[in-house]
Amino acid sequence: MSVTAQKSGLMGRALRSSAINAGGFAANQFLRLLSNLVLTRLLFPEAFGLMALVTVVMVGLSMFSDMGTSPAIMQSKRGDDPDFLNTAWTLQVIRGAALWLTACALAYPIGQLYGEPLLGQILPFAALSLLIAGFNPTKLETANRHLQAGRVTLIDLTMQVCGLIIAITAAWVLQSVWALVISGVAAALIHLILLHLWLPGPGNRLRWEPAARTELVHFGKWIFLSTICGFIVLQGDKLLIGKYLSLDQFGVYNIGYFLASFPLMLGGMVTHKVLIPIYRQSPPDQSRENFLALRRMRMGATFALEILLITMAAAGPWLVGLLYDDRYQQAGAIVSLLAIMQIPQVITLTYDRAALANGDSRRFFALSLTRAILLLAALAMGLEVAGLLGAIVGLGLAGVLAYPVVIWLARHQGAWDPLHDLVFTLLGLCGGAAITLLHWEKILTIAA
Repeated sequence: MSVTAQKSGLMGRALRSSAINAGGFAANQFLRLLSNLVLTRLLFPEAFGLMALVTVVMVGLSMFSDMGTSPAIMQSKRGDDPDFLNTAWTLQVIRGAALWLTACALAYPIGQLYGEPLLGQILPFAALSLLIAGFNPTKLETANRHLQAGRVTLIDLTMQVCGLIIAITAAWVLQSVWALVISGVAAALIHLILLHLWLPGPGNRLRWEPAARTELVHFGKWIFLSTICGFIVLQGDKLLIGKYLSLDQFGVYNIGYFLASFPLMLGGMVTHKVLIPIYRQSPPDQSRENFLALRRMRMGATFALEILLITMAAAGPWLVGLLYDDRYQQAGAIVSLLAIMQIPQVITLTYDRAALANGDSRRFFALSLTRAILLLAALAMGLEVAGLLGAIVGLGLAGVLAYPVVIWLARHQGAWDPLHDLVFTLLGLCGGAAITLLHWEKILTIAA
């Protein structure tokens, strides 16, 4: 097969995988929204605020211990070697057990820190999902490595439907935050079973090959540091804002965040699953043809995501008014402002995966560290100056200030595309300004 045909086949698989992943994500988010709508009528805002704190802790534990086994398998030349895969799985199992034990140890101190003793009871049980996830087979990474998204998407949706049914049933019976905790653990167990039963390929067994361990640790040491920074980028707002707001206000903020973050979450999921294989097999610095092919993909993806953000920002107050009762109405203005402030992140979303595909986890860490420092500084200053309104504006400012480091990383991989960035910066400025003027009075209520 010619090189051109191989690249054409690769791009075709990438487009199919992107479409499947995007469709699966949309269905997944619809189910999450349906669950959210039902549960907000069965439970109180405080339950969502409490569960948001539990989620922050669990995500923090998971990211603070991430050894990068998933991107390592996706980019490594040994990514299909059974010894390599089994060694990665063994590390993953050990990590899952360690995470659960750590959550148990931290439960009481965290409950005291946030003044919520119930956290001390919830965390050990909720963290069982981390223990269960440690046994997920590497067949999942193998499917992503080869852009085989169909069964993975079906498994995710089946798990989501089962989790939804369990959550609603438990909420109706228990009328407490424990319904959310139980459904999370049950969903993790269902996911594990479905991965073993439905994905093709051999199962995993315990293995400790020195060469595989060395490669995984060498690649993963920068991923480990990067995910610590990534935790701050993804959850830093909740860490600081959760301390600043009351539990019911924090629950309202999380409703707004859930709706506003849909486009960015979609983009992050697709770029992780699709772009690493693309960059690995068709590096942009290898030829002008590769660069232009990636430009076309990037232009289409960024346009779709930015239009989604602008649409969400415009419709935020109306959407919240339609879907939620009066207790959650301030979430509408939060949706609008958050969506606008996420535009800088969408514009640069596709660059960092080029470094991971090239095995350059060190530069990926440098970018992650820069983003984390800028985000914490901007959040703290925003909260001090203008409360919640200032914090949300700080999220957008941090994304803009990180741009020079994004350029440094992208240029090293031959991936930087100034035309792409200019086009979508102008679109974002026009759309963001229009939405701000449209909802100006509602946005100002966030500071009240």
